[in-house]
Amino acid sequence: MLPILSIRDVSKTYASGLQALKPTNLDIAKGEIFALLGPNGAGKTTLISIICGIVNPSSGAITADGHDIIRDYKAARRKIGLVPQELHTDAFERVINTVQFSRGLFGFPPNEAHLEKVLRDLSLWEKRNDTIMTLSGGMKRRVMIAKALSHEPKILFLDEPTAGVDVELRQDMWAMVRKLRDNGVTIILTTHYIEEAEEMADRVGVINKGELILVEDKTALMRKLGKKQLTLELPAPLAAIPEGLGGYALELASGGAKLVYSFDANAEQSGISGLLRRLDELGVEFKDLHTEQSSLEDIFVELVRARA
Repeated sequence: MLPILSIRDVSKTYASGLQALKPTNLDIAKGEIFALLGPNGAGKTTLISIICGIVNPSSGAITADGHDIIRDYKAARRKIGLVPQELHTDAFERVINTVQFSRGLFGFPPNEAHLEKVLRDLSLWEKRNDTIMTLSGGMKRRVMIAKALSHEPKILFLDEPTAGVDVELRQDMWAMVRKLRDNGVTIILTTHYIEEAEEMADRVGVINKGELILVEDKTALMRKLGKKQLTLELPAPLAAIPEGLGGYALELASGGAKLVYSFDANAEQSGISGLLRRLDELGVEFKDLHTEQSSLEDIFVELVRARA
């Protein structure tokens, strides 16, 4: 199956000489939720802005649902919805009017049934006649999403969709994103909330200093790069790791009150049984132990640090 979004050797260098985006290649499948992660200034917004026609690329080509974004700009743009990070709305306009206007901008005829469905799905129907200035920050964010969905796009970009949104509203928006995907919309989101990508994404891309350094299935990424840790809680703090344990990846934590052993979650032998026997031989006691696996955030931090 052909990808719904295809990016080939796309780069951006500004007149100042700043290379905001290095040559980038990426295919996004129809119905996929793709999370693009990266620190501030990494190139996330630059890439999205190029795809959405806001910024011109220095090189490369992009097709959206088969339409070249430059040669066939209007058709490509009709396929794409964008929810920007910043809230840009007409404060004195009514909710229903601004959503209707957005649909008209793309040349689509009025469709009251579709707009009602969008507003109901976003819990905005009861607010449809309210002026935007009277809405909360979370509701204004929903209006931005409604505007992006007004022309029935096949591809939806969410640039930091839950920035500044409370936890309850964030959960509601996650549910809404899943519903959109179930209805056939392809979703690309950027986020600073790693748990957002961990919760929703099918694949994860990591971008740093303008370079897409990794694209991987989320589950495979966590299986490949995830580590497990065994934490031993000690009855009394240790000043140093006891001699005779040099063959194990150990470190002291919590002021010496915990002994932490890192191991490969996918290895056939974890080494835990051998470590516990060795601790017993050396007379090192512990009062409790537990294991935990690294999160997507841990993996992200490691990847960015490695490329710094």
